[in-house]
Order: sequence, then C-alpha cells, then structure tokens
Amino acid sequence: MAVGASIAVRLGTHPDWLFFCSFIGMFMFYCAHWQTYVSGVLRFGKVDVTEIQVALMIVFVLSTFGGATMWDYTIPILEIKLKIFPVLGVVGGAIFSCSNYFHVILHGGVGKNGSTIAGTSVLSPGLHIGIIIILAIMIYKKSATNVFEKHPCLYTLMFGCVFAKVSQKLVVISSFDMMMYFSALCLQISRHLHLNIFKTSCHQAPEQVQVVPSKSHQNNMD
Repeated sequence: MAVGASIAVRLGTHPDWLFFCSFIGMFMFYCAHWQTYVSGVLRFGKVDVTEIQVALMIVFVLSTFGGATMWDYTIPILEIKLKIFPVLGVVGGAIFSCSNYFHVILHGGVGKNGSTIAGTSVLSPGLHIGIIIILAIMIYKKSATNVFEKHPCLYTLMFGCVFAKVSQKLVVISSFDMMMYFSALCLQISRHLHLNIFKTSCHQAPEQVQVVPSKSHQNNMD
C-alpha cells in the first residue's frame, strides 16, 4: 500500500521521498514485532495500522476525484507542493510509532536479566533489519543503472520479500508461547470432558458371538 500511495501522489518525481515512504512501512512492521519479541505483548498504539489504512484510503479517494496531478499544485504562500503534506504525515507517524517501539525495546525484556522471550539480547533483531536497510540504501545510491528510479515497484517488491523472511521469524517466535498455552489448555479441557483431541483412539470392535444350535434341537426341527 505504501507504493500505491506513493504512485497516487506522484511521489516518483522525488526519488528520495519515494524510497523513504516505500521502506518505512516495512521497518515499522518489523519494529512492531520486535517489541513483541522483547516484551511478549503485541501492543497497538493510538495511531496504528487502522488509522494508517484510513489515511491511505483518503489519499486514494482524493486522487480519484482530483487526479494525480492535483498533488503537484504549489501552495502560493508556502511555496511547497501539495504532495509534501502526506509525506510529512508519514514522517510524523513514523517518529511517533518508532519512539514507542524503541521505548519498550530499550527498557528490557521479560526474559532472564532483561532478555527477550527467547533468552537473547533485545538488540539482536536489529542486526538483520540493519543489514537489509543498509544494502537497500547502498544499491539505491550506488547503482550505475539507476535501478530504483527505473523499477521502483520491482525494487521494493524484492526487498519486501527479504523483509518478510526476517519478519516471519519474529512472528513465529512471539506466537509460539501462545500456541503452547492454548495447546495445554485444550488438553486440560479434553481430559476433564473425556474427549480425544490431537490424537485418535482405536476402539476394539465388540466380539460377535455365534450361536451354534445343538444336535437335539436340530433333530426336533426336522
């Protein structure tokens, strides 16, 4: 959605802002699960995913009725283009959200000696996201063929796959304790109600008794 919103406001005329808006969403998603990995609790702020999606829908609606060129309109007194206001909103929201995330991360985790729920350092997930962002910036700035300017969607998609790979580890680790809790809870309830879950029981079929008539009874029948 970040790339779609950037296209809707014609942010391609400012490659630096386009790069920032395309990657800040991935970074904030990673930070949200990073603080969950540290604290064991997935927190939602006053300005979070829902509010961002509503703001993006407003941008899409304005671009639908006013056209994408409306964002190139220059405000007379301020001498800035209209497209800068959505960018400032992204910057402000990123600063507000990231400050809350790192406030939780840097104050220690719920593990032993302030570690994460996995017993590791609270700063260990920063290595993965840091390497990816540094590589993305280096390729963007040092590319001789201007790969980001020519193929911004493909560039963001490829790095988005890498972000998804490193983010899913935090998601799985953060939700694993919850899976263990609910599994133990279901087993406890099933034992109380004498139900079989997570396993199958083989009930032996009842034995069929065949009655063989005696010879005297057979003679009487004859």
